[in-house]
Formats: sequence, C-alpha cells, structure tokens
Amino acid sequence: MKRTYNPEKIEKKWQKVWEEKKIFKVKEDKNKPAFYNLEMYPYPSGKLHMGHVRNYSIGDVYTRYKRKNGYNVLYPMGYDAFGLPAENAAILEGVHPRDWTLECINLMMEQQKRLGLSYDWDRYIASCDENYYKWNQWIFIKFYERGLAYKKKSPINWCNNCGTVLANEQVIEGNCWRCKSEVIEKELEQWFFKIKEYADELLDDLDKLDNWPETVKTLQKNWIGRSYGTEISFPADGMDKTIKTFTTRPDTLFGVTYMVLAPEYELVPELIAGVPNEKDINSFIKKTKKRTKIDRMREDIEKEGIFINRYFIHPLTGEKFPIYIGDYVLEEYGTGAVMAVPAHDQRDFEFAK
Repeated sequence: MKRTYNPEKIEKKWQKVWEEKKIFKVKEDKNKPAFYNLEMYPYPSGKLHMGHVRNYSIGDVYTRYKRKNGYNVLYPMGYDAFGLPAENAAILEGVHPRDWTLECINLMMEQQKRLGLSYDWDRYIASCDENYYKWNQWIFIKFYERGLAYKKKSPINWCNNCGTVLANEQVIEGNCWRCKSEVIEKELEQWFFKIKEYADELLDDLDKLDNWPETVKTLQKNWIGRSYGTEISFPADGMDKTIKTFTTRPDTLFGVTYMVLAPEYELVPELIAGVPNEKDINSFIKKTKKRTKIDRMREDIEKEGIFINRYFIHPLTGEKFPIYIGDYVLEEYGTGAVMAVPAHDQRDFEFAK
C-alpha cells in the first residue's frame, strides 16, 4: 500500500496532541542535568521570514537532541516588542502600535506552533507587557540611584522621514535602511549608563570562565579594549584651548609631527570656526560620519583627512605643528585626539604620506 505524507493533516494532528498534553512544559528535575537554550526574540513588526525559520529550526533541533540525551531543557520564547521596527510598521499601517504589535505576536506565535517548534509556551514573555517591563524600570531606577545613569547631549543618526534614531548598522551608504532617505546627524539629550565602571571587572573575570572558546574571550577583550597609557595636553596656537591626547607611548613625544582629531571631537566646531576652508572641512566631516566606524577602522583602505588651518604647540620644544581631522580616528578611543608619530606608528606613517 502506497502511503503519502500529508503535512496539513499529520502535523496539525500531532501538534494538537503536544499542546493538549503540554509535552514541552518544563518542570524542575534535579535528577537530570539542566540545559538552557535561549534564541533571539523576534521583533513583532510583521510575519516570520525565512531567516527566523532558519534560526529557530536549528535551535529546535538542538533542543530535541539535548532532551534525547537526558537533559532537562528550558526552551522559552518571547517577543522583543519595544523595537522601533514594530512602532514604525504600525505607523505605516495606520493603526495603534499596541494593536499592531499584539496582532503580530499572535500571528508569529501561530506560525511558530505550526512549524512544530518545541517551546514551553507557559514561559512566553513580551517586552511590551507591564509585568515584564516594570523590571526594566526598576533596574533603571537602581542604576540612577547609584549614579550609574546620567544624561548628556550627544550626536545620533536621525532619519527625518521615519522620525526616529538609527543605529550605525541601519545607515547604508548614508541613507536609512528602511525608507532610503538621507540620514543626518542630530544632537539630542540622551540617557547613558556608566558601563566603563565595570570594564576592569569584566575584563579580569574573563579568565575565570571555564569552557569558553579562546576566540570568544579574545573578542570580548578587544571589545573592552583596555589600554595602559597617559594623557598629554597640547596648547592650541592662538587660542585659549588645550587638546588632550591619550597615548600608550609617551616615550615617543619628541617624534610628534602633527595631530589628528576625530570628526566628532568636541572642540572641532570651535577650532574650525572662521578658518579659510571651513566649508570644505564641514563637507569632509559630513562625508566621514556617513561611514560606519568599522569601515573607518579598516586597515586595507586609504586613510583620508583634511588640514584645519590650525596648529598646536609642542609642550617640550615649543614648535608649532599642524592639526588635521582624519577618518581613522574615533571619538570613543582615548580622547578622540591622536598625537601622530609617523616614525613609530604605521597608521600615522600612512596618513603622513
């Protein structure tokens, strides 16, 4: 007898059985080793796409494999429902963000169940639910009470058409990834966390982690990026301003021949105000800021910069040297200003040429 596989009939039948009998519900079992499998929570801004299916299918296979090998697996699912994509999708559809978000959550959940993914749905969460986000608010208050949350003005990527902030990864060749409009830089007052307060602890304790791949530890160490060095101040010629630089090689101070500032450096507006090529400098800054920081740090592309018609005074010799703005200098490394020593630094040498 020829038997055919009818997914519409067979899969629905057994998925109903799984749901009724709560086959995937997780209970504490001290007789089994515990295993926690957490996947990314999707933004509920529409339907699932094949990228979701790929990710969740792999996670489900791995979960079932661990269960078969005697593990008590905690395998939850939730929805990252405070994302800007969900809000902008709701605006585009002309409906209230809450209605749109909850509708998308229900639709995604239905699709995930139809795929047969073995989540414990009793542990489902959505970040737009008050029972969830009240703990985010509580954590923020604790940060604020301990002086770890503070406000300051800072430039951000802004899309006028979408009326929203964009991450660097959402800016593609200077345009919004969603609507393709030009992205501008806008200065807004924002909340920040003093994560650097914990940088040393995070870095030092990486060596205490067992069974972590060395490649992952190295990535974390590079991301934290602790450097030992000193700050050296250079007076700006003809101005009552001092430019602070950070260097790991103070012994090379006599080799300094120029200085490079990040386009975002805080003193740039004052330094370039009224100089003959101010317009060209601003054009260069605008062009550079459209590029990602990862791209600007690449070693395989030619470094670009512009002379700002300003000089600094060497603190030991009294000589005057030129100041440039360069694309390879980032605001977040050191002070955002680099004392350039082309005889001892490859990047400085390439820029000098």
